[in-house]
Amino acid sequence: MLKESPAESRKLKTIEMESDLAVIGGGVAGVCCAITAARQGVRVTLIQDRPILGGNASSEVRLWILGATAHMGNNNRWAREGGVVDELLVENTYRNPEGNPLIFDAILLEKVVEEPNITLLLNTAVFEVVKPDPDVIAGVRAFCSQNSTLYDVRAPLFCDASGDGIVGFLAGAAFRMGAEAYEEFGEKLAPSREYGELLGHSIYFYTKDTGRPVQFIPPSFALDDMTKIPRYRSFNAAEDGCRLWWIEYGGRLDTVYDTETIKWELWKVVYGVWHYIKNSGKFPEAETLTLEWIGHIPGKRESRRFEGDYTLTQQDIVEQRSHPDAVAYGGWALDLHPADGVYSEKPACSQWHSRGIYQIPYRTLYSCNIRNLFLAGRIISASHVAFGSTRVQATLGQAAQAAGVAAALCLRDGKAPADLVEPQAMTKLQQALLRMGQFIPGVPAADPDDLARRANITASSQLCLDQLPLDGPWLSLDYSQAQMLPLQPGPVPRFTFMVDARQPTELRFELRTSDRPTNYTPDVVLDVRTIPLQPGQQQVTVSFQADIDEPRYVFVCLMKNSLVSVRTSEQRITGILSAANAQNPAVSNFGRQQPEEDIGVETFEFWCPQRRPAGHNLAITMDPPLEAAFAPVNVINGWGRPTDQPNAWVAAPDDESPTLTLDWSDPQTIARIELLFDTDFDHPMEHVLMTHPERVMPFCVKRYRIYDAVGRLLFEQTDNHQTRAVISLEPPVTTDQLSIQLLESHGRIPAALFAVRCYEASNQAFPEK
Repeated sequence: MLKESPAESRKLKTIEMESDLAVIGGGVAGVCCAITAARQGVRVTLIQDRPILGGNASSEVRLWILGATAHMGNNNRWAREGGVVDELLVENTYRNPEGNPLIFDAILLEKVVEEPNITLLLNTAVFEVVKPDPDVIAGVRAFCSQNSTLYDVRAPLFCDASGDGIVGFLAGAAFRMGAEAYEEFGEKLAPSREYGELLGHSIYFYTKDTGRPVQFIPPSFALDDMTKIPRYRSFNAAEDGCRLWWIEYGGRLDTVYDTETIKWELWKVVYGVWHYIKNSGKFPEAETLTLEWIGHIPGKRESRRFEGDYTLTQQDIVEQRSHPDAVAYGGWALDLHPADGVYSEKPACSQWHSRGIYQIPYRTLYSCNIRNLFLAGRIISASHVAFGSTRVQATLGQAAQAAGVAAALCLRDGKAPADLVEPQAMTKLQQALLRMGQFIPGVPAADPDDLARRANITASSQLCLDQLPLDGPWLSLDYSQAQMLPLQPGPVPRFTFMVDARQPTELRFELRTSDRPTNYTPDVVLDVRTIPLQPGQQQVTVSFQADIDEPRYVFVCLMKNSLVSVRTSEQRITGILSAANAQNPAVSNFGRQQPEEDIGVETFEFWCPQRRPAGHNLAITMDPPLEAAFAPVNVINGWGRPTDQPNAWVAAPDDESPTLTLDWSDPQTIARIELLFDTDFDHPMEHVLMTHPERVMPFCVKRYRIYDAVGRLLFEQTDNHQTRAVISLEPPVTTDQLSIQLLESHGRIPAALFAVRCYEASNQAFPEK
């Protein structure tokens, strides 16, 4: 309102807020950090500068969430990330198997607003930090353009998940930008200046078939000469969205301050590409297609990377180095792009895989010089080369979960983030993460408060795997095929297959395993047998002369022979997979990784499962059968997913009422029960663009009941689809026995359970002192 005398200036409406943890950035990493911390009782303010959550995964950018599974194109088995990021992907697959990005937006918003400990500020950008001391942040100031309000947010701890690291930058946190030279870390993949030192941005587009001819008149700024794009012949009318990830630009510019310039160049390219597809006359199938969507902001890959007390390097990833403070893991390839992006003459990416997943140490998740600042998302402490692997969203989401739990532990015990590196504190952090569904390679759950670890575990039955029946389709050995089986120490069983030879030939069988029990790169050949085949169908028994030294998976390989087919099985079982030495060009898998020069990566073959409804197990008979791998006691062994063994209790297929029983010598007071089910950790569950044939994973238990010692029903679930179930008993029950009855799975698969945990306290990982 105009006053009688004009004021010299006015002040914005200001709201002061207090919280325990301020998370800046609402992408996948920020959301996972905020939810995880809130569930530990931390009061969180989540500040997001966009109108929706999700960052690059949101409907504003539409980049699929990926991590160690890498489209099932590498040798990382059962590698989908756990915790909140798993919960989000499983829920999205259940509600949204078509991959509609708008539905995923809603799921993220729902999960955040359901947490009473989270205050969400959308459309709110941080522009200033408040520092009482050089190495401490006391608050941030942020502005919301939609309600013209200034927010003054105070907290003892901050987590920068903003992508460009706005809080860390303003606070004076040490950071890097560009590529390190070989001399700094000895990384043989360190790029030359000619190749470029930054990854660029991308903008995607979606198309739609209207069923009638559609005209397209390009805007005047559209690129009109497609030959400026060396790969322009790769464009077609069938591919859109993030399948065109290589529409990339900006690696020669400042990917923070030049983002608007980069965006305009990408718009120029995208509209030019569509003009080429619609109007060049080369794609008549595009006549009825129209542009449905073009991104209004670019998806950023790389800008600032902040320094922690440890910098992850190429050697950490390739050598799979162990770290005492491991809290997460990665498994995407070392994936670098030429700085000229879409205009480059070079291949659009350079992807080099490791043999298996690698640990991410906690020391990469906090600033080395700002005492109360956690790092999350693509800004975590890594070299440019290592960043090529860590930068993907599922990897960063589960690393951010570690920051969220660490914040809770810091608040409870009055510590700074760096203090948690101390061994006793680190053990607490790791165990708390494992309890909430995180998987940490090499670190089993061993929670001293878990009452289930003190129980005697028995079951109504246990799978004794003597065969995978002959009821699946025939599979031609155009590629080498393998059946992965979990074996115990000792002699290898005899294996029998059904094969069909089209003419007299020989079939080579190889028994392989990996260099490490928890890797799945079958590069160690234990024995070879070559068996002559006559025309027609016949059973073939293979007796390998080999002993297994420790529990591990072996690959029973039927080597490539296009004259031969092998019978498969419709039976699927938790912890049992087949694999093929085939190709998946989407992740630079051409059957074998073999660098032409010494670039610090290894040579090996890719053996990967095929996606359902394909990917049948091979029909096989085993003598003697496999039994120890599926024991009831597996539910308290601490792993919660397959590693060197299935690590699950699996019931016999003919058990009509599979029941797991926990017995204690004395009555226990139980307020909380946690169960881990099999939602197929080998499935990437890409959240956009790809259509999944299943809403629920067939291995997952759908219906179950829990009873006490006198047969009283404590809990019943009739439609489970999630990995992790948390059952709070109100009031707590005192009993010396629990029985968990698995009534039905979503598929025709033996009932399975990865873990059972029981607690006297009903709250989350950190009880009050």
